[in-house]
Amino acid sequence: MLLWLLMIGVVGALGLVFMAMRGPSASKAVKRRVELIKERHGDVIAGNAQAQIRKLFAERATKFEGYASTLIPKPALLRKRLEMTGKDISLGKYAIVCLGLVSFVTTALAFRGAPLILSLLLGMFFGIGGPHFVIGKMIKRRVAKFNSNFPDAIELMVRGLRSGLPITETLGIVAGEIPGPVGIEFRMVVDKMKIGRTMEVALQDTADRLGTPEFQFFVITLAIQRETGGNLAETLSNLADVLRKRAQMKLKIRAMSSESKASAYIVGALPFVVFTLVWMINPGYMGGFFTDQRLMVAGMGGMVWMGIGAAIMAKMVNFEI
Repeated sequence: MLLWLLMIGVVGALGLVFMAMRGPSASKAVKRRVELIKERHGDVIAGNAQAQIRKLFAERATKFEGYASTLIPKPALLRKRLEMTGKDISLGKYAIVCLGLVSFVTTALAFRGAPLILSLLLGMFFGIGGPHFVIGKMIKRRVAKFNSNFPDAIELMVRGLRSGLPITETLGIVAGEIPGPVGIEFRMVVDKMKIGRTMEVALQDTADRLGTPEFQFFVITLAIQRETGGNLAETLSNLADVLRKRAQMKLKIRAMSSESKASAYIVGALPFVVFTLVWMINPGYMGGFFTDQRLMVAGMGGMVWMGIGAAIMAKMVNFEI
């Protein structure tokens, strides 16, 4: 019975992951492209209305997307996190992956003889915490790549302003010349400006989505310069220099705190490594943690205290600049 349950869980998890990662069908892509052409070349008011309607329907393109928006707490915040990754990850795909992981881990642990409640709790921990951790890593990686190339983009804008180009033209140059997330974000800003959005609003939307102080500094600099006047090229050049020094300070702090972080990683991973090694040598000796309620409570309490200690150590070696 447990074998059949495990097989059903594995097949269901793989099916959910396949459905989440499968791209849109070719017919839907062609239909969407035709609608975009109609909106671009049709009447402006009608095109804007169709664009708004298409956006509303795209958010609930599938029933599962609507269910996910209803059941997941704070779907707007989660959707914003998914957009910050720069990947085409919808709320429905994220929910399908989480459900697949929860069902797979729960079924696997139940097949190994763990209690159903413990299996479900661990399945929810890995199924919900795992994707959340991965999304956070993707956001940090993209933001780090953006911040590393952002001073070069500002320097490119400075050279364009000094040669006599307007600020809007320099934004287009950055969008076409700088690769990676910087070019993508500036291209989105230029596209918003082409459809009638002001430069301040388009830049502020990008700053809210990225959530980085570096880009917020850039937006505030442009807003202040437009109100007070002055040499914009010189102001942006100083901003690029400040951002480079800020990045250097971050790297210096990371190098100084690397020893403490390595010690924290070793101390945090040592109990799990020892538990795994003892379990491999003598499974019956450590099997009580999955069957005896007293050992289960003790193990959960130990993990909670270890989590508190890891959080405290992470705060001690994390410095804001």
